[in-house]
Amino acid sequence: MGPSTANAAARRAAAVSGTSWSGIGGCLARQSISPSAVRRRGSRLPAAPNSSLAAPSRPAGAGARRLFSSTSPARADFTHVVIGGGVVGLATARALQAQSSTASSTGSSTLLLERHLQVGTETSSRNSEVIHAGLYYGAQSLKTELCITGKEMLYDFCARHNVAHRRVGKWIVGQTAAQREEMQKVYDHNAAHTGVPLRWVSEAEARGLEPDVRAESGVLESPTTGIVDSHGLMVALQGLFEDAGGVTSVGSRVVDVEALRGDSSSNLPGSGGFRVTVEDVSTGEQSSISAETVVNCAGLGAAEVHNMLMAHAHPPGTPQHEDSKMRLYYAKGNYFSYGASSPKASRLIYPAPTPGLGGLGTHLTLDIGGRIRFGPDVEWVDTPDDLSVNTSRFPEMLAAIREYMPGVEEKALSPDYAGIRPKLRYKSSVSDGKGFLDFHIRKEDGFEGWVNLLGIESPGLTSSLAIGEKVRRLLY
Repeated sequence: MGPSTANAAARRAAAVSGTSWSGIGGCLARQSISPSAVRRRGSRLPAAPNSSLAAPSRPAGAGARRLFSSTSPARADFTHVVIGGGVVGLATARALQAQSSTASSTGSSTLLLERHLQVGTETSSRNSEVIHAGLYYGAQSLKTELCITGKEMLYDFCARHNVAHRRVGKWIVGQTAAQREEMQKVYDHNAAHTGVPLRWVSEAEARGLEPDVRAESGVLESPTTGIVDSHGLMVALQGLFEDAGGVTSVGSRVVDVEALRGDSSSNLPGSGGFRVTVEDVSTGEQSSISAETVVNCAGLGAAEVHNMLMAHAHPPGTPQHEDSKMRLYYAKGNYFSYGASSPKASRLIYPAPTPGLGGLGTHLTLDIGGRIRFGPDVEWVDTPDDLSVNTSRFPEMLAAIREYMPGVEEKALSPDYAGIRPKLRYKSSVSDGKGFLDFHIRKEDGFEGWVNLLGIESPGLTSSLAIGEKVRRLLY
C-alpha cells in the first residue's frame, strides 16, 4: 500500500511549502525555480560576451542548466513547453522529458510553467482524490479509454513510488425503482463495452458490511475504485520529472503564445516553433522563451491559452476569429467534512447516477487517513476565482447525504474546501448520454507542434498518467 504516515506528511509539507527536499517517494533534488532563473537556463547557446549572468550550479540528479543568449538562438530554448502544473501537466511533462532523455538528439528538454507559486493548487488538489474505475463514460470515449488505462498505471505508479493509496472499492446505492434502473444501465454498459468489474451486493451482505448505509433498491459494487494522496502523487511526478532533467518554473504566468511559421513545406503556424511570453507573478517582469512544441495543460486557464494562440493565427477582423475562440464553463463543487465517529463507512458510497447531472452526485469519500467527507455538489459559477465553500447550499447537500446515510449528524458536518471543474459546455453531463462531452486532447488542425487539452475534469486525476502518454504519442 502507501508509505508511512511520516512520509505522507513530509510529502504534503513539501508540496505546500515549496522547500527543497530529497529522498521521499524515490524523488531526489526537487528544484522549482523562478521565471528569472528559467531565463538564465533556457538557451542552448552560451550567454552573450557582455552578459553578467553566471550559470547556476548543477546539483546531483538535476537536469542540465543552460543560459539564455541575449541574441536570437539558433535553436529553440526548449524542445517542449508544458503550460500548467496540475497533475495532468506534471504527468505530461514527465512523459515528454522521459522521451527527450532517450531521444537520439542531444540537448532536448522540457519546461513546465505554472502560474501559481506551487504546483497543483487548483483542480488537482481540490477534488475527491478518487481513483475512478471508468464506469460512466461513452464506450468509445477518451474518458473511458484513458480512465481505465490510467487507473492501472496509477495503481502501479503509486506502488512503485510509495505514493499513499488504497483500493477501497465503491458502492453505488439506489433508493427508488428509477435509480435501480439507472444502476442497471451502468452494469449493462460495462458488461457490454468496458469489461470493468461490477457486482450486485445482496441486501443481507450490504446490511452486514455497511449497516449505516441505506440502499432500498440495491447496491452495485465497483471493486477497482480507490483513493490516492493527490499531493503525494504530484510531488512524486515533479521529482521524477526534474530528476530526468526537466525544469519547473513556478510563479510564471503565460501572457502570450505565438505559433511561428518556418521554412518547412507546410509553412503552418508552429512549423517555426513557438514564442511564449511569461510574466513573473512576483515582479511583473516579462520575458519570452522559444519552444519547438507547446502543450496546453492549463486546466481552468486552458481556454485563455487556446485563445492566445488563435488570436495570432486568426486576428480580429478575419472570418475565423470568433469561431476559433473557446470558452470554459465552471462547475463548483463544495465539500463538507464529517467529525463524528458514527455513522461510518469503510468504502466510497455514491448515489445512483442522475442523467444530465454535471457531477456524480454528492457522495461519501474517504481520505488516506480514513476521514469521511461529503461532496461535491454542482454549483454553476461565472468565474473560477471563488474557492470558498458556499454554505448556503448546505441544506440541499444534507438532504442528499441523508438519502443514503440517514443517521448523519448535522452538527458534525463542517465546511472543508471547494473545487472548480472546467466544462466545455454549460450544464454538460459527466455520464454517458445526453449532454456528455469528452476530453479534448489533440494536435490542433492547421498547426504544427501544438497539443491542446481542454475540459480536463473528472476523471482527469485517474487518467493523468495515460494522458501524459497519449500526448507523448501525439508528438512522437
